[in-house]
Amino acid sequence: MEILLTSLTASLTELREPNKVIARAGNSPVAILNRNEAIGYFVPKSAVSDIELKQISDEQVSAFLQNDLHEISHVLEYLKDK
Repeated sequence: MEILLTSLTASLTELREPNKVIARAGNSPVAILNRNEAIGYFVPKSAVSDIELKQISDEQVSAFLQNDLHEISHVLEYLKDK
């Protein structure tokens, strides 16, 4: 059984009318299913409009990779096959 990162789902067929999916989603992401398997996520603009993006320096990236990479290594390993 696959774990979805949201409680809302939509099929590829429902995406033929994206306005309905957006209206139902509100400010939440929607898992897009194909034959009951998640193939991606639809994230409405309103769900991310309040996120503040900050540019970081090369030194900060290097420090993260040296100090914290082990914490996300399982994610990187999972993504190798995708």
